[in-house]
Amino acid sequence: MQHEDLREKEQFLSFMLAGNLFAFDVLRTREVLSLPDITPIPCAPPYVAGVLNLRGSVVSVIDLRRKFGLKEGGLTADTAVIIVEAVSDGEKLVLGALVDAVRGVISFENGVEPPPKIGTRVNIELLNGIGKHNGAFIMVLNIDRVISEEEIELIKETVKEAEDEGSLEK
Repeated sequence: MQHEDLREKEQFLSFMLAGNLFAFDVLRTREVLSLPDITPIPCAPPYVAGVLNLRGSVVSVIDLRRKFGLKEGGLTADTAVIIVEAVSDGEKLVLGALVDAVRGVISFENGVEPPPKIGTRVNIELLNGIGKHNGAFIMVLNIDRVISEEEIELIKETVKEAEDEGSLEK
């Protein structure tokens, strides 16, 4: 009973992508940036928007629309980058997630339920579950699975190569 009460009090950062509501666990988010300067990386995978300078650190930015195969959308005044912590192969990794708009921190009325087996455009393995807030269903993403370990290694290699070639500044 107490475990259920704790699940209901968990908080999530909600955001929009192609007209759909998604969320990350708020404990895995570091900050939200209003559309910062993103430097494209030559030869990067199509879902990598580029990198940004976060207080002297190079942070890769993933375009979640492209990653999930959603319809392309232009950048607007609401476009933001959510800085999140992922864990890959036991190592913490800081990534940026490009989203259409951040909606705010929320809690779900009945906690997070397992995702349905069919009916979502997003691979269910990328979801922690689905929650309901103010009558809307929100897909809760598993940040550790949004980008696979192979993709993380590819991104790291691409960023390192761009830094070595001098096309990125630290």
